[in-house]
Amino acid sequence: MPRFDDADLAVDPAPQEKDSQASSSDHTISIPAHQRRDSEVVEVPASRSSISDAAQYMHNLSLSPSMREHRGSRNSFGTSLPIPRSPRPSRLSSVVTADGNRGISAAVTRDILASQVQDMSKEKVKAAKNMAFVFDIDGVLAHGNELIPEAAEALKMLNGDNELGIKIPYILLTNGGGKTEEARTEQLSEILGCPISTDQFIQSHTPMRALAEYYETVLVLGGEGFKVREVAENYGFKNVVHPKDILAWDPTISPWRNFTPEERAQARPRDFSKVKFDAILVFADSRDYATDMQLIIDLLLSENGRLLTRAKDPVSSRIPIYFSQGDLVFPTDHKGPPRMTQGAFRIGVEAMYKALTGVDLERVVYGKPELATYKYADEVLKAWMEIIHNEQRLPENIYMVGDNPASDIIGGNMYGWNTCLVRTGVFQGKEGENDPNNPANFGVFDNVLEAVKAAVRKELGQEFKFKWNDKINPVLNGESISAVE
Repeated sequence: MPRFDDADLAVDPAPQEKDSQASSSDHTISIPAHQRRDSEVVEVPASRSSISDAAQYMHNLSLSPSMREHRGSRNSFGTSLPIPRSPRPSRLSSVVTADGNRGISAAVTRDILASQVQDMSKEKVKAAKNMAFVFDIDGVLAHGNELIPEAAEALKMLNGDNELGIKIPYILLTNGGGKTEEARTEQLSEILGCPISTDQFIQSHTPMRALAEYYETVLVLGGEGFKVREVAENYGFKNVVHPKDILAWDPTISPWRNFTPEERAQARPRDFSKVKFDAILVFADSRDYATDMQLIIDLLLSENGRLLTRAKDPVSSRIPIYFSQGDLVFPTDHKGPPRMTQGAFRIGVEAMYKALTGVDLERVVYGKPELATYKYADEVLKAWMEIIHNEQRLPENIYMVGDNPASDIIGGNMYGWNTCLVRTGVFQGKEGENDPNNPANFGVFDNVLEAVKAAVRKELGQEFKFKWNDKINPVLNGESISAVE
């Protein structure tokens, strides 16, 4: 797959990358070598120019992350992004069918008929198994908790409601987060009306589970309530500190704090002046900007990650900070323009740090369009292929369907995927218009269903039918299947 290089983006080439083991005096984020267990994680290099988003034209760069004007990666120069070597253990989500046992019996009957049809349509079956879809969620399949109607029909067809009765592989790849994968897939199963498995789901911080191999005591921020603590502990982090824990210990640490009695009851206070933090992990959007930014800056300027201290040289003693994604805006059920998201929070932290120190903040960003996220998506797709088709391989024809040109489309384009831009989210272009900076290479569509239909017709033929017919006679080789528009 193509690599993210500055030369591909018409920007000045970055100086030759430093070794990821560079010392802190070289101003790079380094992964602790003595904690590495190479059998369990993969390190993906992140290449970019050495200019950070907190530089002079920070806001222009952040608002115009185009393939022509912006670097391929938003990460600090010389860093690498660890990702898990293989997907997490399977924990399938489920949806109870409305017709109970009768629905299960009908599914078994369909499987038998579908198997017979597929035996007689081997070329189409081969093509169906050689394509896959990667869907963004917000703005493509749903707006918050509200289903986009066309998404239900698209997923139903991919789940087997087609002339072959075959499952066409797809995974969900979102820059959202803040909950465990199990909780989020259960929620999505209800919204979308079909079972979504954790094995086909990647949220922004899912690949960050690999960081548990490197860091023991971490400050984890973002999301609702204390849910990110559960996420981090599920990933294997041994000592997870939530901002509310620190507020419960010393409320004066944040003068504009938002702290309720209920939150105090769930907090885990202790003497944090005696705790050495190894890293800062921003898993999701902050719900308390004032407190979260204050604590981040306190730790970045501290002496080796100890609160209530100030380092003589904050650069050389700075602990690393990781953001789960870099989107500036995202679509919601708000009827106006898209809302600000984690990228805006990151820019604020960068600007504060530079104003206080005079130097750019070295940080690592996961999520789309970072290369590590796509490498991890390959692993998830291969594992999902093995689950549904007993073939652990990567389909050759992968279609990314997204609504955000600055993350979904630029990332898919750079990774060699076919990209489909839809008008149901961030992108609101007129009929016939593509994004001028990050054009989708397969096309622009009114909604996800139209994108899926176009891709399937390209791979399986213009006459491919998008409905299964329970009255099909396999002896007729599928001729009795009724077409659908």
